[in-house]
Amino acid sequence: MALLAAALLGGCAEFPDQHPESWREQPSLRPQAGPQPRIEGRQQPPDEGQTEASPPENAEPDGCEDPDPSVVATCLGAVGDVAVLPGGRGALVGERRTGRIMLVEPGSEPRELARVEVDPTGGGGLTGLTLSPSYAEDGLLYAYATTPTDNRVVRIAPGDPPEPILTGIPRGSGRNAGGIATSGSEALLVATGDAGSPAEADDRSVLAGKVLRIDTFGDPAQDNPDPRSAVIATGLRAPGGVCTRPNTSSYWVTDRLPERDVLYRGSPGERLGSPAWSWRDGPGVAGCAASEGLLVVALTDASAVYTMRPGPEGTFTGEPERALEDDYGRLRAATSGPNGMLWLGTSNKAGGKPVSSDDRVIRIQPPNGGTAGKE
Repeated sequence: MALLAAALLGGCAEFPDQHPESWREQPSLRPQAGPQPRIEGRQQPPDEGQTEASPPENAEPDGCEDPDPSVVATCLGAVGDVAVLPGGRGALVGERRTGRIMLVEPGSEPRELARVEVDPTGGGGLTGLTLSPSYAEDGLLYAYATTPTDNRVVRIAPGDPPEPILTGIPRGSGRNAGGIATSGSEALLVATGDAGSPAEADDRSVLAGKVLRIDTFGDPAQDNPDPRSAVIATGLRAPGGVCTRPNTSSYWVTDRLPERDVLYRGSPGERLGSPAWSWRDGPGVAGCAASEGLLVVALTDASAVYTMRPGPEGTFTGEPERALEDDYGRLRAATSGPNGMLWLGTSNKAGGKPVSSDDRVIRIQPPNGGTAGKE
């Protein structure tokens, strides 16, 4: 594997925002039709008393130029995952099929910072990306990737080739995708697909179809229920994403079963048990974003997001909401920024109907409109 440092910051290869600067809020806009999320624009905040601009009605992308002010980056490969940088102004984006890791910021062209060699067949490739739990100090990234021989977790340091830290996760002809997120201050959470073998998903000696909790060197996290094992949950089939709230060990993981899509709520030491939510129509659950009092699930096949408000003991309060339906096409990646913004990545070049500016990264306020019900 080779790392291509396409952006040299200050003359040396560094990932950006290792020492976060203060965030300045950008203006919010509302689209002219459909669900009504507040959208963060690219332009500078207007002067006091000046009204906010809106994109031209029915404006369409022209090549890589997209008139939608919520679009941060265009003309990417199909997005596998997004990791928001400290400060929340920019993000790192993993392309599923190419393994490229791109720096995207409003008003700037995407820049390649690294590349992981991947095999995207069987739904694999670069499907998970997260910052180190101590990114501000070490500048490290972690990715979940498929190779010709296995699925694995790799660590990416500025200026160095990607380093495998956990290898040998089975790969198969399908269901190779996985996800990765931070878990607490020193651990990583990894969701793995069953690689086409449901039987192995229940076998704790095999890493396929599991939720794993590892340290930043790829070993079982010391505070796992069994400190000798990275496995904290079994029985996954085709996870679309895993997410945690900052500084907590509980997590959410989406999965696609033959008869329905599901969402699990988990915690180290607990079985996944029954799903916290299920969708019988199979909307294609993908990445998720968790913040205080809010959970957002990206939907690929339904081309929307599902917004939920977790309550006590795994319940939900209020009515879940489906929003952004058909606004951006297939939504695969979802993550929360440190300032409360929701970042989304599209996957229209992988089974969708791409427009000229696809694939895109979008930054919005979490949607409040739309309707949905439990099925």
